Amino acid sequence: MKSLNKFVVALAFVGMLPVLSYSQQYTAVETAEIGVMNLLSTVQESRGLFLTDRDSYFGAIEEVLNSIVDFNAVAMVVMNRYAESASDAQKDRFADILRATLTRFYGASLVSYEGQELAFLPSNNADADPRADTIVRMELRGGDANLELQYQMFLNENEEWKLKNLSLVGINLGRQYFTQFSALMSQNDDDIDAVLDNWK
Repeated sequence: MKSLNKFVVALAFVGMLPVLSYSQQYTAVETAEIGVMNLLSTVQESRGLFLTDRDSYFGAIEEVLNSIVDFNAVAMVVMNRYAESASDAQKDRFADILRATLTRFYGASLVSYEGQELAFLPSNNADADPRADTIVRMELRGGDANLELQYQMFLNENEEWKLKNLSLVGINLGRQYFTQFSALMSQNDDDIDAVLDNWK
């Protein structure tokens, strides 16, 4: 069950199409559906490298992530109110830290995928503005229980759907990371560079 939970988190974070343009040609859900298959294909093709050439394996995962996740947007979500006092250089540095950390965590988690069924769920707000941030819901079915997850996508300036936050079984990971960031700010006298130095 623990490995299933880890896989859900990983798939939630990276389950979007890494090729072509994410314009209004596809809805957020359509983009996610196609992206899941592309993601799993990348993992399956590179899985053997996890034990023999881990750097190359993580490189393949990071290439997908770089195409589909806006790490600067993720950094802004995590920094929350502290982003106002952060310099552009600090925001970029934190985005790079999140990219490295999450690539390795999610890449390792995806290795445990064993063909569980993934089902996309109907939107809770089908009549919403098609350009507004979109919550895509899906459910991983298998093991001891069905686990629902949600990820928040937005249209960037290039009309591409990008991921900036996700929730797993009601737990908002952006908010969880913010709690960690806030605690580090308190421990380091609001020194953002010190927080970034100590982020794990």
